Amino acid sequence: MKTNYQTMIAALAGIALGALAMMVAGIATALAQDTVRVRGTIERIDGSIYVIKARDGAELKVMLADNPQIAGVVKAPLSDIKQGSFVGVTAMPQADGSQTALEIHIFPESMRGTGEGHYPWDLRPQSTMTNATVEQIVTAVDEQTLTLKYKDGEKKISVPANTPIVAYVPGDKSDFKLGAKVFIVAIKQPDGTLQGRAWRVGRDGMTPPM
Repeated sequence: MKTNYQTMIAALAGIALGALAMMVAGIATALAQDTVRVRGTIERIDGSIYVIKARDGAELKVMLADNPQIAGVVKAPLSDIKQGSFVGVTAMPQADGSQTALEIHIFPESMRGTGEGHYPWDLRPQSTMTNATVEQIVTAVDEQTLTLKYKDGEKKISVPANTPIVAYVPGDKSDFKLGAKVFIVAIKQPDGTLQGRAWRVGRDGMTPPM
C-alpha cells in the first residue's frame, strides 16, 4: 500500500512529465512555425541577400545561411527511378486511401535520408510529401506504382505518365543567377529576416516542382 509520501512523489512525477511533454510539443510547434518554404525567382542580389519574387508576387529577402545545402534541379526520365533509389514524391491522397504523384524528385546517394518520412506538404491543399527508398516498381499501361519504404512505414503511390520528374545534382553559389527559379527552405529569424538553409535551383530554365 502506497504511503502519502509515495503518492505525492508519483503525482509530482506525473505533473513533471506532463509539463515536459507540453514543452516539447511547444518547441516542435515553434520550430514548424519558424520554417518558411520560399518558391519563386531570383530577382536581385545584394551581397549575401537574395531578393526572391514569390509566386504570389511578393518580394522576399533571403540571406544565405552558413554552410547552406545547395542542389541544382534538372529534368530526369522515369527510367532513372530504380529499385533502391531514394526519392521524394509530392502526392495527393485519393478517396480510397491511395496516393497519386504530383511530382518526383530523385536524390543523389549523398542526399539519401534527407527529410525521410511521410508528412503534410504545402504545394496544394491536402498534398503530402514522402521521402523514402523505392522498394518496388509495378508497371501498368498508363502509369507505374511505386512502393516507398521509410523508417516508420511505407506508401504505395501511383505515378501517371505525365508526372514531372527531376533529379538533384551538386550545386553551389554559381547557380544563383538572376532569373533562376528556386525553392528554398528558410528559417525565420527573431528580427523577421529569412535565412536560407536548403536551396534547390532550377537549371536551364527549370522550375523546381515543389
